[in-house]
Amino acid sequence: MILLVAILAGLVAGFCLARLQKRAWTIPPLRKPWLIVIAFLPQFIFLYLPGIRFRMADWLAAAGLILSMLLLLIFCWFNRRFSGVWLLAAGLCLNLLVMTANGGFMPISPQTASHLVAPGTLATLGNGDRFGTKDILLLPAQTRLPWLSDIFLPPAGSPYQVAFSPGDVLVAMGAFWLLATQGLALETTRKKTAKESG
Repeated sequence: MILLVAILAGLVAGFCLARLQKRAWTIPPLRKPWLIVIAFLPQFIFLYLPGIRFRMADWLAAAGLILSMLLLLIFCWFNRRFSGVWLLAAGLCLNLLVMTANGGFMPISPQTASHLVAPGTLATLGNGDRFGTKDILLLPAQTRLPWLSDIFLPPAGSPYQVAFSPGDVLVAMGAFWLLATQGLALETTRKKTAKESG
């Protein structure tokens, strides 16, 4: 959810900035964008398809998540010269780190999870059980790198409640920056530096 909001806000900001600068709005000329589609395929198949999700072994679903994030990091590497991508990569690295340290899923504490589901639903889950699509329910004392887990929640009263991690925040910031600047900031700086040094 936080990523979707960041993308929409980035598109609006990019369009407004282009109008203020009296230039055409363009989509960032990203390299190898097909990697994004391939990266989300494991998540879609293993986590969201009802017929497969509940038959899939946890270790295989976790492997799919890790593979997805590695492919996204490869995409970031190919596009490292565009503004915002380094923030995207940093957020992905933080998420990959905490998920790898906790069996391949994003840990979430029972206290945080209690804000997202009814008490009766939470009572049916035990420590170490899957929660939602990509999370695993873990006590803070049993969580490795708990400060990188899904510890944040939207403000109370928000129509859509979902937990997110510090890594998610960086990913959202990177996506916003990339779209708001249309990927031009670093590219322009590098070309200017190259021209001056030449």
